[in-house]
Amino acid sequence: MRYAGYVPLLLGIDVGTSAVKAVVCDMRGRVIASAFSAHEPSRPHPGWSEQDSEDWWRSSCRAIRAVLGAGPRVRADRIAAVGLSGQLHGAVILGEDAADRSGKARELRPTIMWNDQRSGSQCEMIERTFGGRAGIVRLAGNAALAGFVLPKLLWVREHEPRVWKRARHIMLPKDFVRLRLTGALATDVGDASGTLLFDVVNRRWSSQIPSRVGIDPAMFPPAHESTEITGHVSAWAARLTGLPVNTPVVSGSGDNQCGAVGAGVVEPGIAMAMLGTSGVILAHSRRPRLDLPKPPALPGRLHAMCAATGSRASPTGWTITGVMLSAAGSLAWCRDTIAPDVPYSTLLREAASAPPGCDGLLFMPQLSGERCPYPDPLARGGWIGLTARHTRAHLVRAVVEGVTFTMGHMLDMVRGAGVEVSRVHLSGGGNQSAFWRQLQADIYGCPVGTTSTDRGGTAFGAAVLAGVGIGVWASVAEACRKSVRLQRQLAPSRGARSRYAEYRRVHAALYHDLRPRFVELSSAAAGR
Repeated sequence: MRYAGYVPLLLGIDVGTSAVKAVVCDMRGRVIASAFSAHEPSRPHPGWSEQDSEDWWRSSCRAIRAVLGAGPRVRADRIAAVGLSGQLHGAVILGEDAADRSGKARELRPTIMWNDQRSGSQCEMIERTFGGRAGIVRLAGNAALAGFVLPKLLWVREHEPRVWKRARHIMLPKDFVRLRLTGALATDVGDASGTLLFDVVNRRWSSQIPSRVGIDPAMFPPAHESTEITGHVSAWAARLTGLPVNTPVVSGSGDNQCGAVGAGVVEPGIAMAMLGTSGVILAHSRRPRLDLPKPPALPGRLHAMCAATGSRASPTGWTITGVMLSAAGSLAWCRDTIAPDVPYSTLLREAASAPPGCDGLLFMPQLSGERCPYPDPLARGGWIGLTARHTRAHLVRAVVEGVTFTMGHMLDMVRGAGVEVSRVHLSGGGNQSAFWRQLQADIYGCPVGTTSTDRGGTAFGAAVLAGVGIGVWASVAEACRKSVRLQRQLAPSRGARSRYAEYRRVHAALYHDLRPRFVELSSAAAGR
């Protein structure tokens, strides 16, 4: 394949919580350049998390220009297609000007992000409307959690009626960048799965949910499979980004789905463990699997979503996902709080010197409320079992173990839902640590390994989807078989499961023991 006299390249863009990442790869799936541009969320009130969508666009322009200038191998006229990835669940609310095709529309208020916890009462209302938690899971594939889009829209309607009166279009973060690039209003089935307004089983916007909560379904953009072309770079966007006019922009997907593609988790038997700000356990399935366990377990602890592996001709592939809200984010908080000038490498080396179980010290990583395995915005974190003999090494190891215990709990839930997992592919910044990688193998009870494409991560997954969209590969599975290679594999240590078993049991019980106290603390902090 040739393009303008050159071997063509693929560009993946990931609109993350703290930065936009742009990755360029070749037609063999090799990452040849990457660039970041940082931005910051705002937290105007406790439990709130917002972001200005203009920051995403500015960061995208900077990251694209930086990666296109990364060296002689990367030239703008060699970019054959663009794929998009982004943080799930962000509620971008636009007015009527979004439909003018210029791409220049501005949002009506800052985007309420995936980790925002303000909409607890709206979640309760949704459950009442749909016959309880299991009712909404059956319709949308997911429980009504504060991180999802629908509760946020209902919060805006209740608390900001002037904004809601002007609202005409609802978008997701990566789709705002698509709008700026192409002028097109579009999303994909994977990202749409995280709105609570989507029929995950049938891969289309729900025909029941919007009408029962009084939201006009015309506000939502068309939902495409992740490998479909949804628009082309406009002349206006080309001037700002350096991309050629009319470059195809492929649908892409949410960061979890693109992360799975980037890690090669697109066929049954493999799971992904992503350690970013949040922590994700994701497994692929050939059919949708709704989390409807027998009581007393709550429905909807795991998320059922459409995978990024479908096409218009073959709309299939689902994922089952558990998401904890503060994974590597817990380690970042720990470092910033107790050792802000100490490199992570030093802290993790110290942590590795402490004994497994930290001499009876456990850490609960629910620093931002929690989604899985305990869907509770009032959940709180902390060290349990502190004594005078505990050192900084114990504190840090307890944080890493507490996150990994929670990730292991989510993996056990995935297996309990009938999904076989024989190998785990690791992704995200937390997996740069050899100590943390080995701990995961020990807790998960199966081999783990990083991949040859981990450098690109979710942005690489978006680039792969762009390649499939323009016919470089026949399918996402073929693309991953040809471009993703497992490396740095680790097996569980001898006796690891039994060594950690009692600590894991106690750790899993702590949330249930302390939940009434979390409610009391929340009331006390609110002055009630």
